[in-house]
Amino acid sequence: MQIDAIKLKQEIQALLQAMIGFAVVGLVLTGIGGTIYKVISPEGWVAQAFGRSASAGAAALGSLLMIAALAWFSRGWSSPRSRNHFSDLLVYGFAAAGLAYLAMFWTKGSF
Repeated sequence: MQIDAIKLKQEIQALLQAMIGFAVVGLVLTGIGGTIYKVISPEGWVAQAFGRSASAGAAALGSLLMIAALAWFSRGWSSPRSRNHFSDLLVYGFAAAGLAYLAMFWTKGSF
């Protein structure tokens, strides 16, 4: 009887940890997608920085830079020799951005 209660407690903890993990993954994906949208949209950060006339070219340049940055960052995942805290900061930064984008979407109805 005691062993069953311990196993049940472990299973509940594992289920809660998995649910929190899925929530963090959802927030990170929302943060990455929202950030890319904010960069390359017609009213995005690149268009605001360079003006409306150069928005198409600048958006293409911004999207290429974003892809290059993500490719450079992902190359470090193949060899986990040492723990890099920059990756933790980046992941939780995108999760916070995803939470902010969802809050803006819920309050305003758009980004």
